[in-house]
Amino acid sequence: MTIDLNPALVAEITAFVDVQAPPPHDRPTALLLFGTNQARPAEIAAERYHAGLAPLIIATGGVNRHNGIVEARTFQRLLMDRGVPEVAIRCEDQSANTWENVELALPFLKEALQAGLPITAVSKWYHRRAVHILKTVLPGLGAFNAIGWEPIYDGELVTRTAWPSIPAGKRRVIREWEEVSRRVEAGSFASLERVDRAWR
Repeated sequence: MTIDLNPALVAEITAFVDVQAPPPHDRPTALLLFGTNQARPAEIAAERYHAGLAPLIIATGGVNRHNGIVEARTFQRLLMDRGVPEVAIRCEDQSANTWENVELALPFLKEALQAGLPITAVSKWYHRRAVHILKTVLPGLGAFNAIGWEPIYDGELVTRTAWPSIPAGKRRVIREWEEVSRRVEAGSFASLERVDRAWR
């Protein structure tokens, strides 16, 4: 089926998939970095650590199918290169997909919650599956935050405005919109709303 990406639908899809719900500027949270072979999540986490806003960073991701890196261990190295001490980093390095990112990181997520740290997901800006899976796997999580970053595909930055004109971005954003809508309706993903700058 071909989708008529008129401006109204583009705006609707963009608003739906956008995970952005950042924590308050003065509140430390534990960061959950969803696996990827791009460096931006580690940069965000290091910036927040040095600002006193990320005392615990949970890096996730096993072997990347495109380039063979172990995503969590690459995050760990990038973080330590940026002055984040190893004691502040937890690594889940066995997962093969977004669901496993969360499922295999559960001990670290529970550690954060027991320490009184709210959770902030760090994922591609359109990766709405990430926030739904986090709530589905950890239903007692309560309200949580999310920081979305802009990935690069085929040498182009996939932004909230440019995605319809970038084939690799368009394909990913539309897939996210369709899959999350379908799975929430089917009940295999927890239902979520963004209320007062947090996912609930």
